[in-house]
Amino acid sequence: MLLSEMLKEGIASLERLYSTAESRSIMLMLCEAKIGTRSYTHIVEPEFEISDAQASLLRENLERLSKGEPIQYVIGKAEFCGFEFSVGPDVLIPRPETELMCREAISVCSRIQRMRGAYGKKASPVRVLDLFTGSGCIAWTVALSVPGVSVTGVDISEGALKIASGQKFQSLLKETGAAAPEFVKADLLELDSDFTSPGYDVIISNPPYIMESEKPLLRVNVLEYEPALAIFVPDGDPLMFHRAVAHWSDRLLSPEGKGLTEINETLGKETLSVFKEAGFTNLDIVKDFYDKNRFIFYSKPKAQ
Repeated sequence: MLLSEMLKEGIASLERLYSTAESRSIMLMLCEAKIGTRSYTHIVEPEFEISDAQASLLRENLERLSKGEPIQYVIGKAEFCGFEFSVGPDVLIPRPETELMCREAISVCSRIQRMRGAYGKKASPVRVLDLFTGSGCIAWTVALSVPGVSVTGVDISEGALKIASGQKFQSLLKETGAAAPEFVKADLLELDSDFTSPGYDVIISNPPYIMESEKPLLRVNVLEYEPALAIFVPDGDPLMFHRAVAHWSDRLLSPEGKGLTEINETLGKETLSVFKEAGFTNLDIVKDFYDKNRFIFYSKPKAQ
């Protein structure tokens, strides 16, 4: 069977759920992951053939995809900030929008690290706390991008923490001299827990923020496959997790420390008020590349 024929078959099967362009992209990702072809193989080698066993394997995976299962779960990996992360049903699939927040955190950490460089070996490491860490994509990205920082990731899900701590970056750690993040289990809604010590320079978080009433707006690949625990909040209290973020930021951020959190685009002003009432300053609502309110950046006031 020609590879081009398999691609046409797969695209036709997926067009019920996705656009033609997205269906094509998914099929190319599937073929690359499962049989080792490249996105251009069918173009530069129009007579490229796949074996019966390869066609059977692709069709088995295509059946999963045609039911709405995300391609990232089918192939077991997702790209984020130039790194490849293992993912599964216990964790959210990293989103491109979150990369914007992560890159800002990297910039802040790099700036603090440069300022402390004058102290040489006596300089204390930049400390970063990643709340609701999930796959650990934020924690690992910051750790690998700014070698020398100390990163802690926190989540309530044992399945998520297993994936986060099991990310395969050993060679990059050795190459860069970076330290692997520490991952801790904690229920962040238990506001009197004691899972870590204060003094973080940066707190970054991507908490659940999609309201239950917004479920009809979501695709089947999100609604039926990604973990509801990491996505949804009740309509009656949609800012419950952001209040927890504000609480932990107040308790754990160092003086002049900076926080960054992802938000529901429809609740920007309301979420901003949560952090304002908690005493934070330099509050900014930041838009994503779709021009939607997506993040809040905030700072802890200088100690008096």
